[in-house]
Amino acid sequence: MTVIALAATRRRVPLAAGICLLSFTAFWAAQRAADVSMIDLMVYRAEGETVRAGGDLYALRTTKAHLPTTYPPFAALLFTPLTLLDTAAMRTLATLGNLLLLVVFVHLSLRLIHGGQGGRGERGEPGKRHARVESALWASALAVWCEPVWTTLRYGQINLLLAVLVLWDLSRRPGHRWAGAGIGVAAAIKLTPALFAALLMFTGAAEALRRGPWRPAVRQACLAAASFAGATLLAAAALPYDSWRFWTRMVFEAGRVGFAEDTANQSLRGVLARLLHTGEPGARWVLAAAVAGALGLAVAVTAALRGERAWAALACAATALLVSPVSWSHHWVWCVPMVLLLAAEAERRGGPARWAVAGASSLVFCSYALWWVPHGPHGAGRLELAQDYGQMTLSALYVVTAFAFLLVAVTRSRTSRTA
Repeated sequence: MTVIALAATRRRVPLAAGICLLSFTAFWAAQRAADVSMIDLMVYRAEGETVRAGGDLYALRTTKAHLPTTYPPFAALLFTPLTLLDTAAMRTLATLGNLLLLVVFVHLSLRLIHGGQGGRGERGEPGKRHARVESALWASALAVWCEPVWTTLRYGQINLLLAVLVLWDLSRRPGHRWAGAGIGVAAAIKLTPALFAALLMFTGAAEALRRGPWRPAVRQACLAAASFAGATLLAAAALPYDSWRFWTRMVFEAGRVGFAEDTANQSLRGVLARLLHTGEPGARWVLAAAVAGALGLAVAVTAALRGERAWAALACAATALLVSPVSWSHHWVWCVPMVLLLAAEAERRGGPARWAVAGASSLVFCSYALWWVPHGPHGAGRLELAQDYGQMTLSALYVVTAFAFLLVAVTRSRTSRTA
């Protein structure tokens, strides 16, 4: 990059920062005007209070909605500092923290997509670094308004924290000494990120067949497993009764989280529940999830073996969201790097079809269309069980988009091989 171009990029960064700050301020005002409840944040605080009081964590029912504890005990340990804050300060800090995490999430996504791994080479190229910061700020200013991010902040959720922990690992060079620790900690807080460790292990096993037994991906997977085990054992030492209850019983009770057919449940299980007009799709979901999980992981591992780390990571994320018993719409913050990757692919390879795919994917997550169907709180009746086919299509948009993303990953690999 020339000196003139570098200077121009540096001048644009403050502009991008200003626009991002303006967007975040408008977002904050809109959330306050909507009187968002941040109800999940209140549950987290109640969990922390229960831990400090020595109460029964999984007997907890809190807030007006009587919400239960659903995360592993290690998460409750992390929530105990929330009890030191009053409610207003906690909500303000949670919102600020999530907005900052969004910028970090977008930055890590762009670093993964464009191949930067945070090493000496990247630090030695200030032009690329400034350009990526500028892009991250512009993208964050827009991404904050998409439905999964809006809902994450509306509920005071931890989705962005978990996603940053995962991408902190996957965007680093594979041989980094701490690569894998973030995935392990994320999985100890909430189980779904464990699928990324499976991706690393399968990738390492495939590489071992060709190149030798101890590949970086295997080391990364082992560190993820060790981090998960360490965090889980720490929780077991601090909360033995709660840990026993969670790992022997609660982990198998997906129904504790809510009705499977809820519109907000954008997983295969939710779609099948609405399609079959049943509150529990049972064995049909297990079979569908097993097939989708196997195919999705195969797509991710294939991409990883080609060195396409962004496609591998996001194919794994899409698979995890599909096969999880419950993937609330706010869990789909992974839509942000998915759309960024599709846009980067369209910019690199060109063609109206690729731009159409990127635009359509963005529209799905920014349209809030899944809420255009009959839905309501549990007291209003189980409205989703009576949806017609048009309504079921709208309430399956995230799942359909995830399958489309996996299909794009497969078709592009074929065209890359024949090109």
